[in-house]
Amino acid sequence: MLERTLVLLKPDCIQRFQAGEVLARFERKGLQIVGLKMRQFEKSLLEKHYEAHKERPFFAGLVKFMGSGPAVAVAIEGKDAIEVVRKLMGKTNSRQAEPGTIRGDLAMSFSTNLVHGSDSPEAAARELKIFFPDANELVAWKPSNLNWTYAVEEELK
Repeated sequence: MLERTLVLLKPDCIQRFQAGEVLARFERKGLQIVGLKMRQFEKSLLEKHYEAHKERPFFAGLVKFMGSGPAVAVAIEGKDAIEVVRKLMGKTNSRQAEPGTIRGDLAMSFSTNLVHGSDSPEAAARELKIFFPDANELVAWKPSNLNWTYAVEEELK
C-alpha cells in the first residue's frame, strides 16, 4: 500500500540553495512527488501546523523561523513513505545524524535542520490537509519506472 506524507523544506534549506539536492534524494530513493508549492507561509498556517507544540517554550521561535523566508511544502508518495522519508532525513539534531542522511550530510544544527517530515500516518493526513487544502493540488500519477522501483506484484497489492 502506498502512503503519502508531508515534507517541508525549511527556510534554511532554501536560503542555502539545498532544495534541489534534498528533493533529488527523495526522488533517487524512488519516492514520488505528488504535490509541491513554494511560498512564505503565513503565521496562522504555521501556528496550526505546530499547534501540538503550542505550550512548549520553543513554539514562538519555531513559528517565527518557519515564517522568516520562503519554504517548500512537498507531498510525497511511496511504499512506507513516512518511515522512508524520516530515515532519509536523519536525526533532528543534525550533528548527531548519520552520514548519508540529508541532515547528516548537509546540516549542522538542531533548529535549522533543513527539513520537516510527518512522523505518523495521522500527522501526515493532518499536515497534508493544512498545506494542500484543495485535493486538486495533489496529483495522482503513475511513474513509467514503477516496475523498476518496486516488485509491483509483491509490494503494491
